[in-house]
Amino acid sequence: MTVYLLRKLLGTIPTIFGVALIVFLLFHVVGGDPTYQMLGKYATAEQVAELRHQLGFDQPLHRQFVGFLREIVTFDFGESYATKQKVSRMILDGIVPSLSLTLPAFFLTTLIAVVIGLLVAYFRGRWIDRVTVLLCVLGMSVPVLAYILFGQYFLAYRLQLFPIAGYDPEWPERLVYLALPILISVMVSVGFSVRFYRTALIEETSQDYVRTARAKGLSEPRIYLKHVLKNSLVPIVTNVVMDLPLLVLGAFLLEKFFGIPGLGGITINAVHDSDFQVIKAMTIFQSFLFILGNVLTDVAYTLVDPRVSFDGR
Repeated sequence: MTVYLLRKLLGTIPTIFGVALIVFLLFHVVGGDPTYQMLGKYATAEQVAELRHQLGFDQPLHRQFVGFLREIVTFDFGESYATKQKVSRMILDGIVPSLSLTLPAFFLTTLIAVVIGLLVAYFRGRWIDRVTVLLCVLGMSVPVLAYILFGQYFLAYRLQLFPIAGYDPEWPERLVYLALPILISVMVSVGFSVRFYRTALIEETSQDYVRTARAKGLSEPRIYLKHVLKNSLVPIVTNVVMDLPLLVLGAFLLEKFFGIPGLGGITINAVHDSDFQVIKAMTIFQSFLFILGNVLTDVAYTLVDPRVSFDGR
């Protein structure tokens, strides 16, 4: 396992370099000079030249790229243009609030989706299956913003079941403010997950081993729980592991509307303020998380499916 993991991690180095090159070109070549946006349209040529020198934009592109690689390796992206804080510290401070929201929502969504997926696969073709699929499609069709506005207006403002917005750094008071965004996150995500797991489970029910188990007289609940669910773990693990980067990045709209100081809100504020240092750092950070998610997916395959070997065969 150690050799396999090291080989996978080493294989990500060219990908990381390619991502860094693309991000650098987007921000330093295609995106134009950010100093004009930072200083405004009434800035003088002297002010622009001074700021470009401070930020290193007057250096040749190859030197700027080497400096960008140094920032990535050292995880030091300088200071935010808008807040004057260290970008790396902003990212580290935003991880915990984001995980406080996304982790409970992730576990609840996965648990509910797997249970409902097993249920509708068991009752495939019956009314409970059709109604569940219809509700999932309807739930997926509603925009996230509609869920947020409905929750804040009716559940928080009218019924006063939850705070409208806010965040408390202390536990367990934090849960009071996170309950409604967690509920909305589950409602937004569970529809897609149920349909995905239902499809994976139904596909397994057509396999020969299921017919053999039925011929042996095994009960349907035992077949689904012991055999079908176990052999459906590869697509389930794929869906679960690939969602892990999104847990760290947070839920952008939920964090913004509910005042949660996570990475999602930090990114939206950076886009609004044209804070290129933060946007650039978050782009790289997000890319790294997805690359790591792909590596973890490959490792998870070897753990849940004995047919997948550590040498990649």
